[in-house]
Amino acid sequence: MDLFGLNSQVMNSIERGLDYSGLRAKILQHNIANIDTPNFKRSDINFQVLLDQALERNVPLALHQTHRGHLPGVGFSDQALIYQDRTTSMRNDNNNVDPDVEMTRLAENTYTYMYLSRAMTSYLGLYRQSYTTQG
Repeated sequence: MDLFGLNSQVMNSIERGLDYSGLRAKILQHNIANIDTPNFKRSDINFQVLLDQALERNVPLALHQTHRGHLPGVGFSDQALIYQDRTTSMRNDNNNVDPDVEMTRLAENTYTYMYLSRAMTSYLGLYRQSYTTQG
C-alpha cells in the first residue's frame, strides 16, 4: 500500500473536502447576496452527513458535466448536495437569511478550506519527500 501515492484515499478525501467547502462558500455567499430578497430561503449543504456517507461507501461520486467538452471524472453533483431551509422566516417578507449567522458560517467554512488546503500541501510535501528519497 503506497501511503503517499497521488491516488490514495487520503488525498482523495482531502480533495473531496476542498470541493465541498468551495461549494459551500458559493452557497453561503449567495445567501448573503439575497438578504433583502422577499421570499428567499437560505440554502446550505450538510457537509458532515455527506462526508460520512462518501467515506462509508468509499465510492467516488459522479461529476455533473455542464458542457460536452468537459472531461468525465469523479467529484460531486451540486444539486444532490444542496438543500433549502423552508422551515423558518426571519422577517415578514418570508426571507430567512440571518446576516450574522451567514457571516459566521462563511468564516467557519473559510477556516475549514484553509485547513484542508494546508493538509493537502503537507501531504504533497510528504509525497515529494518520499519520492526523492526512493529515487
